[in-house]
Amino acid sequence: MFKFSAGFPEKKKVRLALRITLAVSAVLAASAPSALADTVQSSNWAGYAAHRAGIRFKKVVAAWKQPSVNCSRYSPAYSAVWVGLGGYSASSDALEQIGTEVDCSPSGRSVSSAWYELVPAPSRSIGMRVNPGDAMFASVNVSGSRVTLVLQDETRHKSFRKALRVSPIDLSSAEWIVEAPSECVSADVCRTLPLADFGSASFTLAGAQSTSGHTGAISDRSWGTTKIKLTPSGRRFVLNGGGATDGAASPSGLSARGSSFKVTFQSSSIQASPLVRAAAASVPGGYIMHAARH
Repeated sequence: MFKFSAGFPEKKKVRLALRITLAVSAVLAASAPSALADTVQSSNWAGYAAHRAGIRFKKVVAAWKQPSVNCSRYSPAYSAVWVGLGGYSASSDALEQIGTEVDCSPSGRSVSSAWYELVPAPSRSIGMRVNPGDAMFASVNVSGSRVTLVLQDETRHKSFRKALRVSPIDLSSAEWIVEAPSECVSADVCRTLPLADFGSASFTLAGAQSTSGHTGAISDRSWGTTKIKLTPSGRRFVLNGGGATDGAASPSGLSARGSSFKVTFQSSSIQASPLVRAAAASVPGGYIMHAARH
């Protein structure tokens, strides 16, 4: 998830709720877990990714409860919870994602919001009020070059749906992620922002569908599963540039059915550089800035 600095040019702006049917739930429940997932470290992602050579995904879904954050005055910090397709491969040039964000403003106030992003374009805010504790459901569905993004607040009975034609598109992976967002000073130079203490975030009803029509949980045997731990020294996904985030986050193991897990915030001995802290202070909590790519 990208947050663009003030002054970077704004990109030209580019209700149907999707519910989890009994059929999909039954398939997820029937999906037997695969072997234990491989584990990698990342400086901006924590969660799980599903991927395997020769498999392309067309849909990803999950539910979660919007986290609360523990904020301190003068310590802006950020966290995002999302589902998406693409972006896991080191050579990926696209990622289709939708989710929520909960940040700490410089004054120590918690700010909760919603957004979607179609990398390489920057994130776009969603005009939906989201409160900590709200039950959320999200999906990304791709057909050809058409990407349909859905976000539902089941607590407030509000929903968002948007369909866009996009290029490029990456269908090589499916992800369920808690992220430390990044502040970008240009289209290609970004720094990871301090990670907010979100306590924990639990994903449930998490699954994906391949372009062949097979539907399964995260741990379905049809694809491989990678567990991603957020540590300041790990690999950065999607982004260029540097900057270590404050904090770390670790996903639990998958449930017996392979469709739920929890990501937990952890303190870190590595702290963000003064430059990254200054960048974080310049990004108001809950405000996603948009920009063009050239």
